[in-house]
Amino acid sequence: MKKSQESIQSFGIIGLGRFGTALAISLAEAQKEVVVVDKDESRVKELRQYTEHAYVADDLNQETLEEIGIQNCDVVVVCIGEKIDTSILTTMHVVSLGVPKVIAKATSYDQGAVLKKIGAEVVYPERDMALRLAKRLVSASFLDFISLDNSVEIRQVMVSERLVGVSVEKLELRRKYGLNIIAVEHNSMTDIEIQPSYEFKSGDILVLIGKVDNINRFVDNM
Repeated sequence: MKKSQESIQSFGIIGLGRFGTALAISLAEAQKEVVVVDKDESRVKELRQYTEHAYVADDLNQETLEEIGIQNCDVVVVCIGEKIDTSILTTMHVVSLGVPKVIAKATSYDQGAVLKKIGAEVVYPERDMALRLAKRLVSASFLDFISLDNSVEIRQVMVSERLVGVSVEKLELRRKYGLNIIAVEHNSMTDIEIQPSYEFKSGDILVLIGKVDNINRFVDNM
C-alpha cells in the first residue's frame, strides 16, 4: 500500500549543494527524520545541527549507500545535478536498493529523461524550488507554501482561536498588513469567493498572498 504524505517520515538527501542543503533543512525543520550524504566534510558538518544522520562519503557506490542505510528511507532525493554521470549512477544505486520513492535533480531535459528511465521522479530546481518540494513532501496540499520571488509568497495559515467569529471585513488584512486572501479552506472544501461578511471558523485555513515580512507579522499577531 502506498504511503500517504503524512505517513512519510524519513528522507535521504544525497548531495549538499544549495538545493540539497535547503531541502534537508526544510525537512528537518518539519520534524522529519533526514539522512544526508556528501563528500564535502564541511557541508556535512554544517547539517549536523539539523540531523544526527549526516555522513561523509567519497564514493557513492551501492555498497556505501547500503552501509549508510539509505535503503531504509521512505524517500531519497539525489541532488547531484551538475555531475551527470555521478547523478545517474547514484540514482541507479538508490533505485536498486529498493527505496519506495526516488527523486533526482536534473540540470537538463536529456539528463532528466535518463533519470526517468532508471525509475526516478525528476525535478529541475534551484534553492526556491527546493523549499517548494520540501513543503509538498510533508503536506497533502501543494499550496502550503509557494515562493513567487525573494519577497512575495502564497502561504497557508491556520486560523487561530482568537480569530474565530471575526469577519473578513473586520480583520482588515489588506489595510493592516497589505495581504490578500486568495481562498479559505474548511473541511477539505475550498472557497475562492470570499465575502467581506464571512466569519472565520475553527479549522479554517487562509490562503494568503503578500510580502513575506507582512505574512510573518500577521502570523505573529494572530
